[in-house]
Amino acid sequence: MRPLKSQYIHRRIYRSQIQNDMRQIILFFLFMATGLELRAQGCSDAGVCKIGSLKPDVDYNMIQHDNKLDAGISVGAADYGITVFGGHLGYSRQFGEDWSIDTKVTFLSQSGNEVSVIGAGDIFANVNYKISQKLTLTGGVKVPLMKADRDEDGKPLPMDYQSSLGTFDLLAGARYQTEKWQWALAVQIPLQQNDNAFFPGGFPAGSMINDIQATNAFQRQTDIMLHVSRNIWMSDKITFTPGLLPIYHIGEDEYTGIDGIQYAIDGSDGLTLNGTIFINVDAGSSGNFEFDLGFPFIVREARPDGLTRSFVFGVNYSYGF
Repeated sequence: MRPLKSQYIHRRIYRSQIQNDMRQIILFFLFMATGLELRAQGCSDAGVCKIGSLKPDVDYNMIQHDNKLDAGISVGAADYGITVFGGHLGYSRQFGEDWSIDTKVTFLSQSGNEVSVIGAGDIFANVNYKISQKLTLTGGVKVPLMKADRDEDGKPLPMDYQSSLGTFDLLAGARYQTEKWQWALAVQIPLQQNDNAFFPGGFPAGSMINDIQATNAFQRQTDIMLHVSRNIWMSDKITFTPGLLPIYHIGEDEYTGIDGIQYAIDGSDGLTLNGTIFINVDAGSSGNFEFDLGFPFIVREARPDGLTRSFVFGVNYSYGF
């Protein structure tokens, strides 16, 4: 049986809407890329941006299942010629209509400048409460699995080679979601600092590690982030979600010099503006793939926390039951 003419018209309109959406998004990102001063650093995220309840994604699993297991890997290009590989394992649980929890453990590997390290990162745990179909509140903690005190042959390494910030952080946020748009606002507050003891100059001549900012007794400040994203349904199984992620670092980070005096790190406060792209693919009644990409438009002048990336690409798989 041939489709009705109205069906042809509906499909053409649907395809036209998708094409228009994609055209606007491409033009927007091209404008951002050419209109702003791009640098080779950026895309800093201390963790709050990717906790489950605040991510701008379409989670097919939790629509049908109360439990979800997920695993993911990522690769990124950091400062000073460092390549970063990361991964996580997570579990989420829905309790009735309104309450849910998310947990996640991370690990990180960094290599570059003849240094290669790998280690456990952090445990994230948060509780979510759905006030309405559109608004969800989140509160949680980030617990470090190491104190950012890794060394190489007895020489303390900078934050760029640490698998965790080494801080115990408070996380709080809210997400407002419509059929097409998502807004997430969150704060990450360090309550306990780390044990990093890095000073530059202790590595072989010519090593870029000697150019990295000192972070002895590092004192990291608070982050506030806003993530605005838009869902574009490419089909009934594939969703394309571009977004903008500004992160504002409140106050300048500090370190303690060899003389025992605490110094502020000039330019370590301020705005980082990232572009993000999420692609969600429904892999059946229980499975879901997610592909995500992050890249910077604007960065802070100084980023001593080692979170800088010129890009980050990740692949995640989740299973609901």
